[in-house]
Amino acid sequence: MSRQPARASSGRYVSRLTGGTLAIIMAGGRGERLGDLTAHRCKPATPFGGKFRIVDFVLSNCVNSGIRQISILTQYKAQSLIQHVQHGWSYLRGEFGEFIEVVPAQQQLGPVWYRGTADAVHQNIELILSHRPKHVLVLAGDHIYKMDYGPMIAYHVEKGADITVGVVEVPAQESRHYGVLTATEWNRVTKFAEKPATPDTLPSRPDTILASMGIYVFNTRLLETVLAADAANEASGHDFGKNILPEAIDANRQVFAYPFQDVKTRAQSYWRDVGTIDAYYDANLELVHVRPELNIYDEDWPIWTYQVQQPPAKFVLDEEGRRGSAINSMVSGGCIISGAVVRESLLFSNVRVEERSNIYRSVILPNAEIGRNCVIRGAIVDEGGEIPDGTTIGVDRESDAHRFHVTEKGVVLVTPDMLRALRSAPR
Repeated sequence: MSRQPARASSGRYVSRLTGGTLAIIMAGGRGERLGDLTAHRCKPATPFGGKFRIVDFVLSNCVNSGIRQISILTQYKAQSLIQHVQHGWSYLRGEFGEFIEVVPAQQQLGPVWYRGTADAVHQNIELILSHRPKHVLVLAGDHIYKMDYGPMIAYHVEKGADITVGVVEVPAQESRHYGVLTATEWNRVTKFAEKPATPDTLPSRPDTILASMGIYVFNTRLLETVLAADAANEASGHDFGKNILPEAIDANRQVFAYPFQDVKTRAQSYWRDVGTIDAYYDANLELVHVRPELNIYDEDWPIWTYQVQQPPAKFVLDEEGRRGSAINSMVSGGCIISGAVVRESLLFSNVRVEERSNIYRSVILPNAEIGRNCVIRGAIVDEGGEIPDGTTIGVDRESDAHRFHVTEKGVVLVTPDMLRALRSAPR
């Protein structure tokens, strides 16, 4: 792929572009592949990384990039997302034209809910035009990454592009999970295939594909035009990947790929689609490594969020077999480890672990309580889960499968609903 133009690094030039850009965050998806983790919340509202929610990453990217006009489109089980945005993201100044607004599905153009990503934007096109942006940045609200959108918008302008698509390189065998692009040496997109079984690979690397990040830069008037045409097409699925991009390419529009790489080294930057329970588990546990790819301690690119004020984490008792400790782990505020051992695990805020319990390579979401004499291995305990004394999870797969959800890779998902069902089951 070609190098990004040097001009994209000009701060003043980029700031003018980001200042005239409206970001649309698609946050209405069900997140069905996350199973019971999204039974009561949409995917962007799912906790991640000890104290954040998934949506915080794309919101932080916008704010850190200088984009201060942001609309979040919601539809599915959005209440916790709405509350989170209201509590933690209401500090922008309206008198300066800054805002983060949550836009629920409202059947703006007739008695239909959002029928696809493109239709979601089309149903809100009057709202978008009312802000008079020069460019519209369409973003998926459910990926984990840190990205300055300014150089991408500058790249879009300098290429004279109609549409620019953010891309990452991923193994070819994962093609069924992504939209796959074919591009020239100069990044002009010649083909787009949605989740193909047999994808086009990079010419020099037959084991690698260019995958869409679900990030698109549009010229505003073109966006209005293509969405209106798509809405009039009754055969369309009204989706950016399945419909808008292939049709734009067929119409010979200027569609370009923007490689998400380090500007200096051209190395692939960190990006994770945490769309499955296994991917979600792996991405969380990567953070406990000594030098994880995703640096959430980066003061130059902070991840902003709303968090309840909690006291520091506390480790108590110091007797053999009853020593509160955490090794190679991340433990958030409000946690109390009372005579228990936590290894290679991630504990979110306000988790309680009682004495003689052992937690290994597990992700424990906020407000969970682990009773005495428990063993938990390779598990995700959902928010508010109360694990009874003496419970063993992650040791006997057959037993786990009868009580909880076990993934192909053996990760055990435990939710409050599952625990309530166990308590109410006849003995």
